[in-house]
Amino acid sequence: MQTIDLLVIAAYLIATAWLGLKLSGKQTGLKDYFLGGRNLPWWAVCLSVVATETSALTVIGIPAMSYLGNLSYLQLGIGYILGRIVVAFFMLPRYYDGEMVTAYAYLGKRFGSSTQTTAGVTFLLTRLLADGIRVLAAAIPLKVILDGLGVDLSYFAITVILSVVTILYTFIGGITAVVWVDVVQMLLYVVGGLIAIVLVASTIGMGWLGEAAEAGKTQLLVWSGNPLSADDSFLASVLGGAVFAMASHGSDQIVVQRLLACRSKVEAQKAIIVSGVIVTVQFAIFLVVGLALWGYYQGVAPAELGLTRDDEIFPLFIIEALPPGLSGLLLAGILAAAMSTLSSSLSALSSSTVTDVVGKLRRTPMTDQQGLRIGRWATIGWGLAFIAPATIFRSDEGSIVVLALGVAGITYGGLLGAFMFGIVNKRARAADANIAFVIAVAINAFFFVMEKYVIGEVWVAWQWYPLLGVIVTFVVGGLLSLRHDGRAPVEPVTIESR
Repeated sequence: MQTIDLLVIAAYLIATAWLGLKLSGKQTGLKDYFLGGRNLPWWAVCLSVVATETSALTVIGIPAMSYLGNLSYLQLGIGYILGRIVVAFFMLPRYYDGEMVTAYAYLGKRFGSSTQTTAGVTFLLTRLLADGIRVLAAAIPLKVILDGLGVDLSYFAITVILSVVTILYTFIGGITAVVWVDVVQMLLYVVGGLIAIVLVASTIGMGWLGEAAEAGKTQLLVWSGNPLSADDSFLASVLGGAVFAMASHGSDQIVVQRLLACRSKVEAQKAIIVSGVIVTVQFAIFLVVGLALWGYYQGVAPAELGLTRDDEIFPLFIIEALPPGLSGLLLAGILAAAMSTLSSSLSALSSSTVTDVVGKLRRTPMTDQQGLRIGRWATIGWGLAFIAPATIFRSDEGSIVVLALGVAGITYGGLLGAFMFGIVNKRARAADANIAFVIAVAINAFFFVMEKYVIGEVWVAWQWYPLLGVIVTFVVGGLLSLRHDGRAPVEPVTIESR
């Protein structure tokens, strides 16, 4: 690493904050701050969705998957596209018909304030944990850089720096700043991946591709293994991935907030479906990066290269093999991926805090100005809160991608189940949905904790968590709803157009 690389990274951090503030415009109320005045173009929202869901996990985690394994992770893209189609035509219309600010407002309309608040609080806690891991993903390459320069900066200090820069433009610019910065950031890290492939090919030729095929590393479809516990099986990836996408893109405020910022329901549908195609292409790019690195390092295990985590293989290549200046650019791309997700989370967390929690606990309605003020303070609070989980998970030795998706999947099933349960079961009441939701989350949490920290063996692949949660919600909620006669009364809730 040269001084010029550090200057490029510093310039990127400064330029990102400036760009977010420049493009955000004036935020006068909640509709501007959280939904961009419902006037954002679908293609920008589409790229923002992709940038949000992939983050630094894609840039450093997915190359490690193909470096150590094969291309089977790409099967997930098929399920992601199918799940998005369901969201586009089954769930999005209900959000747009109600002019809602958050995904959980629908639960408030269907079951009442208690269910909306329960879902909102659950989203807040789960998103905090999952995106704390994503902050760690950004800190990993920076830690490798600084260690190589003899600078002993802790993960804690690195996450503080990243959080403060992202808080700055999210605090002032709201969702508009987040979306437009996401567009730029996504282009940066995708170009970085393509540059890495070209540089490997120009250095050692294209022979690594044929060698990877001979070694079975280009295998795409996996038919063997137990589909319940093998997370690379075709059934788990496609069916489980489809339900996972329905939950993450239909009931997770971090994505739904962007879709609600589109100019119309049709544009939102276009944004979410096209994003599935783009994210699959993006998966393919970084999986090929992993194969290229496998050829470059001749398949040597990451530990033999002096690495403490498998996820450090791509950052190591960037630091060791790229010319000065270009190393800084690609590392800035990794930061771009991380900050796009962090800023998106901050905006989604603050909007849910204001609408689903504070707004429902107050005895008197909030004015737009009060909501805007609370939302901005919530942005600061959640940005600082990300530091804790990033520190907690820093010693994990498994795949950082699987870790983050597993944490998110704990509650996705309960959230998606509550939405679908409310639509399908007309006699269910708030207590039925709340109890079923809590039990679904508890069961998924049990599997995650047991597999990750107790027995060390996978019982249920992470892709199945959402489907398991949906099934539990329907079974428990359905049985509880049999106590009632006829159509369930709904607590009157006013959904205001912001």
